[in-house]
This record gives sequence, structure tokens and C-alpha cells, in this order.
Amino acid sequence: MELTAAERQVLNDSARPALALAMGIVVEAGRMLGAARLLSVASAHIDGCLYHGDSGVHFLERLVAGGGRVAVPATLNVGALDLLHPDLVGGEEHRRAMARRLMDAHVALGCTPTWTCAPYQAGHRPALGQHVAWGESNAVAFANSVLGARTERYGDFLDISCALTGRAPAHGLHLDANRRATVRVDVTGLSPALLRLDAFYPVLGAWLGAAVGGAVAVIDGLPADVGEDALKALGAGAAATGAVGLFHVAGVTPEAPTVAAAGGGAAPRETITLTAEMVRAARDRLSTASAGELDCIALGSPHFSAAETRTFAGLLAGRRPALPVYLCTGRHAVDELDRDGLRADLEALGVTFVVDTCVVVTPILKGGGGAMMTNSAKFAHYGQGNTGKGTLFGTLSDCVESAVAGRLARDESQWR
Repeated sequence: MELTAAERQVLNDSARPALALAMGIVVEAGRMLGAARLLSVASAHIDGCLYHGDSGVHFLERLVAGGGRVAVPATLNVGALDLLHPDLVGGEEHRRAMARRLMDAHVALGCTPTWTCAPYQAGHRPALGQHVAWGESNAVAFANSVLGARTERYGDFLDISCALTGRAPAHGLHLDANRRATVRVDVTGLSPALLRLDAFYPVLGAWLGAAVGGAVAVIDGLPADVGEDALKALGAGAAATGAVGLFHVAGVTPEAPTVAAAGGGAAPRETITLTAEMVRAARDRLSTASAGELDCIALGSPHFSAAETRTFAGLLAGRRPALPVYLCTGRHAVDELDRDGLRADLEALGVTFVVDTCVVVTPILKGGGGAMMTNSAKFAHYGQGNTGKGTLFGTLSDCVESAVAGRLARDESQWR
């Protein structure tokens, strides 16, 4: 790898041990990835805030002790605690104490305590073509696809190392050649009603990740006015079931004014025509439980936006859920909801807001077994393995009606 004189100086800077350690990690990762050089990044989103063991805490505290400080703006992904509702998260005291130390260490390094997996809805929106170092799979997909920024999938420890150095390996989705679509997904044969259904987009994402793996696809035929929350759900599903870090939507996303432009002028190597039957099969794979097992509703992976929460409240229409409802969101959304009193109104109806974390990554859901219902492909994909509860997938309206009825209530006609 070719390093600049300034990069070599940092690598061997004994006076700044945290910075030298971080640069060593970035350089060695670049070598393993086959990068020829490093590049400058404008920002970072740090995924390593979630406690997985004491070693992660000790690493971050070593960076703090060594005088580490982020060189670029850096937002923080979810932690393992809800700092606004400290009694909500279960677990033994050592785990809780170490989780708090890990979150505190990131703040001590100068990161912004956003505690959300949707930083792009909390004001962190890099510009088209800007190189960044982002972790968290859905955030990576959104930054690359919807914003047109450039990031690879940066994992724990490498993400904070990039933030401290302001450097990242020049490889993968940072490079033009790797951003061109090689697969065209044709959805023009699907009904307009299906394309307007909110739950279609997480299902499309779940199908896409399973179908293309890590390839870059261009989706042809989605409505030109498809909303940001729908694209958020699409990217999250694709990154959960596959390794999708970038997708294009023809006529919608910034690097794909046309199918040809998404491919860099080259025709896709493969075209997949998506049918209604394929969509329903992908939807059905997101449910692992039987209707009789339903005991809670879990929403917000990625974190719900304020707009999604208002849609949820409109569907609930002042009714009291008969089942526990957990709504995961970030402080940016809570602040907006508090201004018009909506959070208090929903909490009065029995809705539990989960902030700074989510129910699939930390012990919040009550009881063993049973099933949670969700409109999130990501929750559905990871739910059973992480919580022990089976999953039932449905539209947001299905989730609300099931919560109120206390049993599974799904409108199958929307999927025909």
C-alpha cells in the first residue's frame, strides 16, 4: 500500500498512541482488502457502540486513554441501553455497567450521541459523491444508494479507527467500477396497488438480498415518488438477508437517472423479472411462527421516523392495544414528537417507546417464546435468533389491527 508522508508520520507517532493505533488498524485492513492507498473521509457513523463483550469496552477505553479524538464528524449507532428509560433493559449488572462504559467511551472520543441506526434522518446526510466511513448495514445501504455518498461496510473497531484518522481504504464501493449495476430487477409487471403498499418495500429488500447477495442491482419500475422511509426499509431488508451495500432505483436514486446510467453505460449481465408470486413467497419467509403464538408487536428497525410514528398513531386512532407494542426510534424523532405531545399520547395508550437501542439487540421483550409481529424485514430476519421469539410479518396496518384485537389480523387481499 502506498502511504503519504503524513500518513506514515501518524502511523509512527509515539506522542499520539491512540491515533497511531487507529492508523495501524486502517492500514492493515487496507492491505488485507487489497487497497492501493487510503482516501480521506468526510464523516463516520460508528456501529461499534453495542456491547458484545468486555474486549470492545477495553479497546475503546484504550483509545480514550491514548488521547484519541475523532478527526471528522461521527454519529453513533444504537447502544445496548435505553439511556432515557434505564429500567427498560434487562440483564445482569456487569453487562449493563460495561454497556454504559462503552457508550460513554465513544462520547469521550468526540462522537455525537445520536444512538440511532438511521443517522441520515437525524441530520447526518453526506453529499453526493462524498467519501465517508459508515457502519450499520442499513445506514451503509442508505448512504450509498439514496444519498449517493460512498462508503464500504465498516465493521466494529475499523469504523472508529477511520473516524480518528479521517482515512479509509480506497476499495469496494468507494470506487466507480464497483458501483455499477450488474443486475436489473424488473418490477414493471407488478400492480400499482402493490407498489404503493408500505410492506412491499421491506419484502422487496428481503428478496433482493437473498437473490443478489453482494451484487449491485438496479430496480426498474418503482414509482418516481417512492418515499425515503420506503427506501430505508428496502435497504435494511436487502442488507439483512444479503450483503447489499448499494442498490439503484431507476429514475429515483441519484446515480440512476436511467437503467443505462446505473450500469455505467453497460447493459446488465442479468435481468430478473419479479412476479407477484415471488413477492408473496418472500413475504411468507419473513414469518416463522403460528398465529396463536403472537404476544407482542415490535416496530422500528431501522428506527421509526417521526412521520412513520404519526402514521402509526393515525392507524391506532386512539384505541388501546391489547398486546404490548414496542416502538423503537431515535432521539431526533422523539424530540419532534414531544413538541406536539404525540409521544405522551401514545404512551398513555400503552405504547412503549424504546430509544437509543432496539428490542432485537438487547433484552427488552418480556417472556420466553411466543412471537412478535413486525413490519420490518430486518426485525423479522434477526428476531428469532436474537430474542427467542418467532416472527409474524405484516403491513403497519396489520400490526396495529393485531395489537388492538389481541390476535393476528392480516389483510391478505393487499398482496393479490
